[in-house]
Amino acid sequence: MALFRVTVKRSANVGGIRIEKGMSVEIPTTGYNPLTSNGGSDVAMAFMRIYGLDLKRAGACHLGYLDVVKIG
Repeated sequence: MALFRVTVKRSANVGGIRIEKGMSVEIPTTGYNPLTSNGGSDVAMAFMRIYGLDLKRAGACHLGYLDVVKIG
Protein backbone atom coordinates (compact mmCIF):
# COMPACT_ATOMS: atom_id res chain seq x y z
CA MET A 1 0.00 0.00 0.00
CA ALA A 2 1.33 3.45 -0.94
CA LEU A 3 0.76 6.80 0.74
CA PHE A 4 0.22 9.90 -1.39
CA ARG A 5 0.03 13.58 -0.48
CA VAL A 6 -2.36 15.59 -2.66
CA THR A 7 -1.85 19.37 -2.48
CA VAL A 8 -3.68 22.28 -4.09
CA LYS A 9 -1.28 24.00 -6.54
CA ARG A 10 -2.91 27.45 -6.67
CA SER A 11 -5.67 29.38 -5.02
CA ALA A 12 -8.85 29.66 -7.06
CA ASN A 13 -12.60 30.10 -6.89
CA VAL A 14 -13.85 27.11 -8.86
CA GLY A 15 -17.55 26.51 -9.34
CA GLY A 16 -18.32 28.76 -6.38
CA ILE A 17 -15.95 26.82 -4.09
CA ARG A 18 -12.82 28.54 -2.79
CA ILE A 19 -9.67 26.41 -2.71
CA GLU A 20 -6.42 27.74 -1.26
CA LYS A 21 -2.88 26.95 -2.31
CA GLY A 22 -1.24 24.55 0.13
CA MET A 23 -4.35 22.68 1.28
CA SER A 24 -3.34 19.02 1.38
CA VAL A 25 -4.54 15.57 2.31
CA GLU A 26 -2.76 12.25 2.67
CA ILE A 27 -4.35 9.21 1.04
CA PRO A 28 -3.33 5.55 1.38
CA THR A 29 -4.09 3.61 -1.77
CA THR A 30 -3.16 0.41 -3.52
CA GLY A 31 -3.29 2.17 -6.90
CA TYR A 32 -0.65 4.31 -8.53
CA ASN A 33 -2.22 7.76 -8.56
CA PRO A 34 -5.27 8.52 -6.40
CA LEU A 35 -6.52 11.07 -8.95
CA THR A 36 -6.66 8.55 -11.77
CA SER A 37 -7.61 5.44 -9.82
CA ASN A 38 -11.27 5.11 -8.87
CA GLY A 39 -12.11 8.36 -10.66
CA GLY A 40 -10.48 10.49 -7.97
CA SER A 41 -13.24 9.71 -5.49
CA ASP A 42 -10.74 8.96 -2.70
CA VAL A 43 -9.23 12.43 -3.13
CA ALA A 44 -12.65 14.08 -3.26
CA MET A 45 -13.79 12.26 -0.10
CA ALA A 46 -10.60 13.22 1.76
CA PHE A 47 -11.01 16.93 0.91
CA MET A 48 -14.67 16.72 1.92
CA ARG A 49 -13.80 15.04 5.22
CA ILE A 50 -10.98 17.45 6.16
CA TYR A 51 -11.99 20.79 4.60
CA GLY A 52 -15.68 20.36 3.76
CA LEU A 53 -14.95 21.06 0.07
CA ASP A 54 -16.58 19.13 -2.74
CA LEU A 55 -13.84 19.10 -5.39
CA LYS A 56 -15.89 16.88 -7.71
CA ARG A 57 -18.75 19.39 -7.79
CA ALA A 58 -16.29 22.23 -8.31
CA GLY A 59 -14.60 20.38 -11.17
CA ALA A 60 -11.20 20.77 -9.49
CA CYS A 61 -10.36 17.12 -8.91
CA HIS A 62 -7.65 16.86 -11.58
CA LEU A 63 -3.95 17.57 -12.12
CA GLY A 64 -4.63 21.14 -13.25
CA TYR A 65 -5.39 22.10 -9.64
CA LEU A 66 -3.79 19.32 -7.62
CA ASP A 67 -0.24 18.04 -7.19
CA VAL A 68 0.25 14.37 -6.26
CA VAL A 69 3.42 13.15 -4.53
CA LYS A 70 4.14 9.64 -3.32
CA ILE A 71 5.45 9.86 0.26
CA GLY A 72 5.43 6.27 1.41
